[in-house]
Amino acid sequence: MNLLPVNSYYKKILRVGLPAIAGLSTQMVVSLVDTAMVGRLEGATYALAAMGIGVLATWALVSFFQVLLPAYVIVARRFGQGNYLECGNTLNNSLIISLLIGTVVALIGVFLTKPIADFFASDDTVAYYASEYLFYRFLGIPFFLISVSYRGFFFGISKTKIFMISGALTNLFNIIFSYIFIYGSFGLPKMGLPGSGLGASIATFSDVIFYLIIMLLPSYRKKFQNFRHFKFDKEIIKGIYKISIPVSFQNVFVLIGFLSFVAITGIIGTEEQAATQAIISTLFISFLPLFGFGIAVQTLVGNNLGAGKYNLAKIYGFETAKVATIYTILLGFVFILIPQYVLLIVTNDWSIINFAAPALKIAGFAQVFYATGVVLANALQAAGRTVFVMKSEVVTNLFIFVPLAYLFGVVLEMGLVGAWLALPVYVIIYSTSIFWKYNSTEWHTEIPMKLD
Repeated sequence: MNLLPVNSYYKKILRVGLPAIAGLSTQMVVSLVDTAMVGRLEGATYALAAMGIGVLATWALVSFFQVLLPAYVIVARRFGQGNYLECGNTLNNSLIISLLIGTVVALIGVFLTKPIADFFASDDTVAYYASEYLFYRFLGIPFFLISVSYRGFFFGISKTKIFMISGALTNLFNIIFSYIFIYGSFGLPKMGLPGSGLGASIATFSDVIFYLIIMLLPSYRKKFQNFRHFKFDKEIIKGIYKISIPVSFQNVFVLIGFLSFVAITGIIGTEEQAATQAIISTLFISFLPLFGFGIAVQTLVGNNLGAGKYNLAKIYGFETAKVATIYTILLGFVFILIPQYVLLIVTNDWSIINFAAPALKIAGFAQVFYATGVVLANALQAAGRTVFVMKSEVVTNLFIFVPLAYLFGVVLEMGLVGAWLALPVYVIIYSTSIFWKYNSTEWHTEIPMKLD
């Protein structure tokens, strides 16, 4: 059965998960700080609304491609087998794809900034700010995708501390550069919201330099030999394609769903749209650590599947979900009891806070159930069940969450609170479907994509 003492599970989950959470939490800090800096600009309502569109639009584009790059499901499986040369070869091919796709996406994205902004913004001023922000964010996409390739490699070999250090350094640079360009320091012009996008792109380039230096260290260079055996491997590309395409479509359609949700709140009102961005930024306090637990479970499940320990792999999924749920329960109490004080982190505009506070209570309740969905979905992806996860997420997001938000918020005229009431419905249905699949008997014994 490959069973271990319960404490051993938690120790390993936290050993892999906590550094990943710490690294992702630095992104949360940057998001909060950037939002806070933008939220204190003149005309903050328009800038925050534009930032919400810009951030989600950028994620929608890069999320479609970024899961094609790290392929840490393959790396984790190979690492569990002890096949270190194939781990390095997988990284090489991921880097090749990231450079090619990143360049193409950046060029296309730069020319599409205005149409994207105009499509999702109801207000002309919001659309203008969003297009300026998107232009600078798209310039950094090649560097972002390259860093994601390195990040996925270290996830797969359980070295999440490298990502933690990378996240701390990169996001510190992000805050510094964003402050300089937003407010115009050291004789530079004051750029406002676009300065946040430029700062993020420059910081991402520094992240690539960091990972390159780490891979040149003898301990990694000799073990994985990725610099010695740099070749385009069709079999690895094929494996990345099979595993990642469903996840790519899942990510992009879900982000389109949230972009549609932001657009719906814009129909309700500009202040409501700005309040939604403040809530989304606040929810990073919950979501990013959950994604860290997701990284941990993909690594642990992937390593154990590679070693043929199917029962142990399944146990790690359930135990990680328990730890993540405890975290969201504690955080849920904070969101529900003192939402105004939590929102003060991202804006000091009390008109926005008053709009956002009731909706944040609803989101605080919903995110408790999201823990199970996120963690077990990552476990299913590590087992190759990417198509099922994609279908569950897309159906519940695009065909339940978005229509209900429009129905409650616009048609029934329930306003911002009504729109956010759709969130717990979506989250509970999604998490229930993921739990049902993970608890089935075949998830780990009939892996649909054989990588051996």
